[in-house]
Amino acid sequence: MSDFKSQARAAEQAMRDVFPATPLQRNVHLSERFGADIYLKREDLSPVRSYKIRGAMNAMRKQPDQELFVCASAGNHAQGVAFMCRHMGKRGVIFMPVTTPQQKIQKTRIFGGGNIEIHLVGDYFDICLAAAQEWCAKEGGHFLSPFDDADVIEGQASIAVEIEAQLEKAPDHVLLPVGGGGMSAGVSSWFGEEVHSLFVEPDGGACLRAALAAGKPVALDHVDTFVDGAAVGRIGALPFEILKGVPLPDVLAISEDRICATIIEMLNVEGIVLEPAGALSVEALQDVRSWIRGKTVVCVTSGGNFDFERLPEVKERAQRYSGVKKYFILRLPQRPGALKEFLGILGPEDDIARFEYMKKSARNFGSVLIGIETKRPENFEQLFARLDAAGMTFTDITQDETLAQFVI
Repeated sequence: MSDFKSQARAAEQAMRDVFPATPLQRNVHLSERFGADIYLKREDLSPVRSYKIRGAMNAMRKQPDQELFVCASAGNHAQGVAFMCRHMGKRGVIFMPVTTPQQKIQKTRIFGGGNIEIHLVGDYFDICLAAAQEWCAKEGGHFLSPFDDADVIEGQASIAVEIEAQLEKAPDHVLLPVGGGGMSAGVSSWFGEEVHSLFVEPDGGACLRAALAAGKPVALDHVDTFVDGAAVGRIGALPFEILKGVPLPDVLAISEDRICATIIEMLNVEGIVLEPAGALSVEALQDVRSWIRGKTVVCVTSGGNFDFERLPEVKERAQRYSGVKKYFILRLPQRPGALKEFLGILGPEDDIARFEYMKKSARNFGSVLIGIETKRPENFEQLFARLDAAGMTFTDITQDETLAQFVI
């Protein structure tokens, strides 16, 4: 056994003093849908509802004489560090972006109690990371990277140790969400070439794909923070050294709206609460359907720290992605009966979800912002055909992100 595998196994054994192995569950719904044996590695059921406790614990246990740990985190690493600070009686200073969901901030405070202090800095993780490193350089302590640390990577590899033991064999495929790359580097290193590892990123944070294309870690021009657990603008240097040989076709980028559809499906069908990053691997099954048929597949559901105040936005984005909700601008004649005529054009499954009418007395037409929810996407083809037949002019703005952020 290689030194890495020996250390990862030792890390996994040490974790049993803190928490039990997370479940590996065969999912009947997904298995039947994709014609494969699909298992979920439920990292959302760890004590901090994400896998980040693993790397934090392993790195901290290797620094027994250190009393102060400093970290930067989009939320999940923070909770792991906070949990271990209280468990080990250490002090922690934790930096998180100002945009971090309140649920993650509150849970970090609960897990750490009086052992930690929290600093909210910057809109993006990378700004927060720089602030944490600067603070640590001035004040001292051990900086605990969420992914760019050999001990953290080794700790995250304990996921693979558990999968192999629980499955009693290696899977054919494993789907790994990617943020800074620590977990994907650790798990893929454990399995090696024996298992086909697939790496899943959000469109708005595809830092691994960018690094592979450039041949080195590069900073993204813009990061969409919606998938906060994987919204990293530059992959870690150590993870990239491990992942630099990954073929580009094995790196999948998933749109944020698609991820929302999976969050809603898993909640409604399975009763499983996943945060956006935690849903990445499940959503990616659609993209590898032809590869996995008849195979044994493990999806790592990396986290379940979902703030339910975000549910309306998640539902909205899921509906827009699936095509059952659209927004359009209607040019409505300013004459008696025009609105009634429009209402008569709506189908039996069409509901008005948004209606804003800006009447201009000096004009013959007024602009109306309308949001329509329906049961089936094809209903919109019929609705738009009826509008055309009635001579009503409209513009579909559902996919116009510039307009959407102002009016929807």
